[in-house]
Amino acid sequence: MTPTTEVSANLRILSVAGKADLDQFIRVPELIFKADPHWIPPLRLERHMHLSTKHNPYFQHAKWQAWIAWRDERPVGRISAQIDTLHLELHADATGFFGMLDAEDNAETFAALISTAEQWLNEQGIRRVRGPFNLSINEEMGLLIEGFTTPPVFMMSHALPYYRTHIEQCGYHKAVDALAYLIAPNFEAPPVMQRLVAAASNRVKVRHLDRTRFDEEISLLRDIFNDAWAENWGFVPFTEAEFQELGKNLKFLLDEEYIQIAEVDGEAAAFIIGMPNINEAIRDLGGKLFPFGWLKLLWRLKIRRPGSGRVPLMGVRQKFQRTRLGPGLAFLIIDAVRAELHKRGAHRLELSWILEANAGMRNIIESIGGVAYKRYRVYERQLDERP
Repeated sequence: MTPTTEVSANLRILSVAGKADLDQFIRVPELIFKADPHWIPPLRLERHMHLSTKHNPYFQHAKWQAWIAWRDERPVGRISAQIDTLHLELHADATGFFGMLDAEDNAETFAALISTAEQWLNEQGIRRVRGPFNLSINEEMGLLIEGFTTPPVFMMSHALPYYRTHIEQCGYHKAVDALAYLIAPNFEAPPVMQRLVAAASNRVKVRHLDRTRFDEEISLLRDIFNDAWAENWGFVPFTEAEFQELGKNLKFLLDEEYIQIAEVDGEAAAFIIGMPNINEAIRDLGGKLFPFGWLKLLWRLKIRRPGSGRVPLMGVRQKFQRTRLGPGLAFLIIDAVRAELHKRGAHRLELSWILEANAGMRNIIESIGGVAYKRYRVYERQLDERP
């Protein structure tokens, strides 16, 4: 495929090649969402690191290509396509992915972007396409289809209502939905949870991460996560390099109390990571850290502190998931991390993503007052199916 694809007299699709193109690719959402009061521009520096084949360990097992849609001389959309060798080795399903999809409210633009990504994937043997993933299932997953009137929390995607219509017009249908729940951190344990916790009290100990053994602790979290999620839809394990990179970021951003580990008879059985909602601290920075944005960010994170937080990762080892201990472990680690966030000024907490079919976890969250306030959809289609 040529670097430039002419779609119509005034619309063309250009592949991203080089730093200047990548800069433009990262800034496309600033044009698409400029009238949306709920969108929060991500930090451009962080987006560059996220999309850097040198800095993001995801690219050690995946390849990607990105494109920008231009209408006359204006950028009006973007998309990426990814092939993850770990996914293919594990699932053997000839599935590739699209992501980073943002575009004007125009069916022609969406169709041109999606067909360009599909062609690239098809040329490399891909037969089914899923998305959006920005970039992988372990990063930002799904298209927002409900909950447009509140801003996204940190590391969660945002969209406009018309995205769904145009994607579905291109022949895509629901693969799976995931939910974001909102809870008040000052919840009280319901009686059933109190009984489960009391029954487990002699066997279970909850502790925070030990910073003096940080690397060892991060490896432990990865081991729990990969075990806990191994049977879940679309699972791809975190590699050692990916979790080491995650650990570097956590070490800089978080107090050790934001990472809680539950042990059963001395065995690490579950963990949770909570974090302040960094989006609150960067909302008015316009994506820029320099010259003074980084000072505002540090002050807002360490002194003023955000009023909300998010749980991006948690897991209970499979051997405990279908036992009486399972719900108690999940509740105990949620309770431990929410207490730390609440102590530091958070008055609302998002738990995301929770797969729609995960009835056990949804019941636990709803029993402590959690309300599903956003819904994200992963779409898919076979490339031999025409819309």
